Amino acid sequence: MTITQLQYVLAVAEHKNFTLAAEKSFVTQPTLSMQVQKLEDELDVLIFDRSKKPITITEVGKKIVAQAKNIVAEAERIKDIVDQDKGYIGGDYTLGIIPTVMPTLLPMFLNTFIKKYPKVNLIIKEQSTQTMIKNLLDGHLDAGIAATPLEIEFIKERPLYYEPFVGYVPKNHRLDSKNLLSTDDLEVSDILLLQDGHCFREGVINLCNASKNLRNEHFKIESGSFETLVSLADEGMGMTLLPYLNTLHLEEDKKTKLKSFQKPTPAREISLIYHKSELKIQITDALREVISSIVRGAIAFQDVKIISPLGKN
Repeated sequence: MTITQLQYVLAVAEHKNFTLAAEKSFVTQPTLSMQVQKLEDELDVLIFDRSKKPITITEVGKKIVAQAKNIVAEAERIKDIVDQDKGYIGGDYTLGIIPTVMPTLLPMFLNTFIKKYPKVNLIIKEQSTQTMIKNLLDGHLDAGIAATPLEIEFIKERPLYYEPFVGYVPKNHRLDSKNLLSTDDLEVSDILLLQDGHCFREGVINLCNASKNLRNEHFKIESGSFETLVSLADEGMGMTLLPYLNTLHLEEDKKTKLKSFQKPTPAREISLIYHKSELKIQITDALREVISSIVRGAIAFQDVKIISPLGKN
């Protein structure tokens, strides 16, 4: 039994296809199939039922796959131990970032990080929170940046910053005359929302107390971008809420439509999340230090109330 054989088993378990598993493992399909077969022969069990399409995992195979994940992770930890002992910060590091954070945060820290740590090959993927959680569990991500708390047993959360919510209220809107917004002013049926699947959307609904009955409307608009929501608000379709960092680069005439909240200011917690096994923790620590130091200069807010993406505060 070898680590390589276990890695091939995990690839087949994930993709349910030997050809695709071989492609993702950068080996030929005959090589991968032969190594999996050797392991099955050695153990005298079938890990995969090849008679079904897609391939399924046998009951004993499920137990073997679960243990293989632990063994492969622990084998990778050995290299981590050596790197940490040498003070080496480098190698491949795959980072997931949620869509509502990616456009504002990435330009702030990326250049600084790659200059400070040139030996790190940073691979960045825009992903939803749910996809990120699955990829952290499966070992396809080293860390993610997401709205927290998530309260998932195998994930560690380390807050990076607290980003206030800001109202974008067009002229002639019912809240246009208010200097500061209150959460009691908000009605979820009056707010232009991101489309379903965005955690910022869930935070806004939670902030608005979605237990209120929604009014029947002649239209329903949801978008995947804050820019679209701002444009729709300017057309008189309603108001919207933006994360603070998204307001920094608005045109000056649009900034006149921004309204802050009364304290404590509703805000979202943005954290670096990673598997509790803490693989590549030296890179994770370096990434957190760079991001925290940069964002600290952009967000100087205090006295905030964290709005959970889980539907509870």
